[in-house]
Amino acid sequence: MIKRWAAVTTAILLLLSGCSHKEVHKKTSEKTNEIPKVEKQTEKDTSLPYQFPLTGIRSKEKTDGRAVAVMINNLPQARPQSGLNKADIIYEILAEGNVTRFLAVFQSEKPEKVGPVRSARSYYIELAKGLDSLYIAHGYSPEAKRMLQSGYIDNLNGMEYDGTLFKRASFRKPPHNSYITYQNILKGARLRHYQMTKTPAAFTFMTDEESGKLSGRDVHSALVSYYGSRIFNARYDYDPTIGKYKRFSTDVQTIDLETKAPILLDNIFIVEMKHQIVDKSGRREIDMKSGGKAYLLQKGKLNEVEWKNLDGRIVPFLNGSEVPFVPGKTWVNIIPTEPGLLKSVKFNVQ
Repeated sequence: MIKRWAAVTTAILLLLSGCSHKEVHKKTSEKTNEIPKVEKQTEKDTSLPYQFPLTGIRSKEKTDGRAVAVMINNLPQARPQSGLNKADIIYEILAEGNVTRFLAVFQSEKPEKVGPVRSARSYYIELAKGLDSLYIAHGYSPEAKRMLQSGYIDNLNGMEYDGTLFKRASFRKPPHNSYITYQNILKGARLRHYQMTKTPAAFTFMTDEESGKLSGRDVHSALVSYYGSRIFNARYDYDPTIGKYKRFSTDVQTIDLETKAPILLDNIFIVEMKHQIVDKSGRREIDMKSGGKAYLLQKGKLNEVEWKNLDGRIVPFLNGSEVPFVPGKTWVNIIPTEPGLLKSVKFNVQ
């Protein structure tokens, strides 16, 4: 009798185990279309034990050191720019007059020369502050001047160092011809007694295996428009042969002036923020605190996400969890909530 009950019990347990396995498999299969959610990358590669904080690229050598954030001119007279191919992150935002400027952030690579350098605005300063950067600009708005002169952020400005740390190029006309070398950035930091050893907080990154399993809508190309101005249209084309995005302005590829190297990107993060005109010159205030809608393009896949401000860093979120970046370089387009993502961004679906 005992043997018979044991056999029955075993059969019941096997049946329950089979049902449980089917249920787990069902739940797992329902989640295959989600973006990988990673709190922190915990895997360790003994051959590449270090990781750059703003790109997630692994390295044999230590990756510490302060970030440098430089204001870059994006008027047609300033293209192609110098040094953008070395930037870890580039933020593209409207200044006044519906003109965009770049904030190029360098940490993993150092550009020999960067520019043309343009003037500061308060919201660019906030982004640089969020990455603990040394902030480089040539000129300022009244509000930005107050922030810089109050010591809000360590900075070097061409208004003080024009002709010394900042040099004027002869092949372009002012204000499109101010440049600074990385050597002079370090020289200026020493003059001002700024520390250059503090490493910025790291973004969250996928592993190579996770980035190879990315899901989302297949999108070959994205066009970002600022109030319909063709001059400042930004187009991103995904090249599956190299697994990266190429950038274009008015159908001309964005390259480095000196080396002709193309700007190649791994994450295209397009976010909408509330913009408000605050003076007669058309200067803006931008709400970088409240969060909102966003698009994230990675490996030829598009996902609708949200953005949040985490200690000054603009980060993608989905269903309440931080979305990791693909290791590599990131371009962030910040556009106004009016007209917003739906009217400002167009996709070419594969």
